[in-house]
Amino acid sequence: MFDPGQVIVGLEIGTHKICVAVGEAGPKGELTILGLGQCTSRGVRKGEITDTQKAAEDIRVALAEAEQQANVEIQEVYLGITGNHISCEDSKGVHPIASFDRTITQEDITDAIANAKQFNCPAGNEVIDSVRQDFCVDDMPGFEHPVGQVGSLLTASVHVIRGRTARIETAKRVVQSMQISVVKPVFNGLASALAVLSPEQKRQGAILIDLGAGTTEYAFFHGGILRHSGVLAIGGDHVSNDLACGLRIPIDLAEQLKREHGSAVFDPSVRGATHTIPGETGLDPRVLSLENLHRIMSMRLEETLELVARDLAKSDAFGLAQAGVVLCGGGARTRGIEALVDQVFQLPVGLAHTHAVSGPADVLSNPEFATAIGLVRYGSMRLQKRGRSHFDIKATLSSLFRR
Repeated sequence: MFDPGQVIVGLEIGTHKICVAVGEAGPKGELTILGLGQCTSRGVRKGEITDTQKAAEDIRVALAEAEQQANVEIQEVYLGITGNHISCEDSKGVHPIASFDRTITQEDITDAIANAKQFNCPAGNEVIDSVRQDFCVDDMPGFEHPVGQVGSLLTASVHVIRGRTARIETAKRVVQSMQISVVKPVFNGLASALAVLSPEQKRQGAILIDLGAGTTEYAFFHGGILRHSGVLAIGGDHVSNDLACGLRIPIDLAEQLKREHGSAVFDPSVRGATHTIPGETGLDPRVLSLENLHRIMSMRLEETLELVARDLAKSDAFGLAQAGVVLCGGGARTRGIEALVDQVFQLPVGLAHTHAVSGPADVLSNPEFATAIGLVRYGSMRLQKRGRSHFDIKATLSSLFRR
């Protein structure tokens, strides 16, 4: 029988689906997924809630399914956050070394990190996560643990993820209306990375791209450190909309054709091929070009990936990502997507597999569940820090995304 105090729940409110993952943290940090609930979402657009009543109804359904599978009563969740209100940026904090011998101590590190977090957050925004990167001692960069180094000036670099307070509060209040507390909001891109990137991939350099229905999140790690992250309010729904407009068909049919006949790259085998769809009431059947279907999809997906690549280029990701690109989210199932990513990024590409988590194989191998599982992992790593001293908590939290 599992310990209820070790149960962690992740809740992803997605554009296409609500997903709830329930996990149990073991005594040595191991994580087991006990159950997963999901429900097609309504009232969510581009990853943000637009109809609180419909969203609440769907969240309740997903929660109930997860509770039944895991045989638990859910009382609190780690809440995934995304949307075009999310901003990710680096901040630096400078701290002079005042000791007589100029030896850097843990207290100096703590002060430098605190200074890095004192950046000007725009009004109406709040910090979701601030992740320590590395340090510079005087004019020498690249220190991960500079305790014991000698210098006169210590500079800390921190990656800060912030979002609109009102948007975050809307999602939190919908959850809280069900008498469920939100332990912490977490950026979906980081959660997905925690689920699928191994320590070795983070060390070598890896780009995680989560292709969702309404958004595309991404994160770049190198040297075990989060170097860059971001989100685009563009996803699979935009592909469906392009198909509906370009082929002049209803959006539901566009979604169906995308799944059944679509491809991220043009397949020469469909040149001249057609697909017949039934006519609407009183109208004759229509013949659609599968070549046009492929070209429309490819153009939209290529544009999305190029926008991601343009932003990642700011952090020299292409020169450092030796482990390549890892894809998750529903869009990772699109036929030909790996070939298109390879074409745009010129890096090795692979589909995500949940890392170092046990549970049902059909859940762990599904790239659509990466965010929800990652939220559980985020919570399990925080759970390990309970009972530690203030010093240990500071040190371990700063390395949360280095693992």
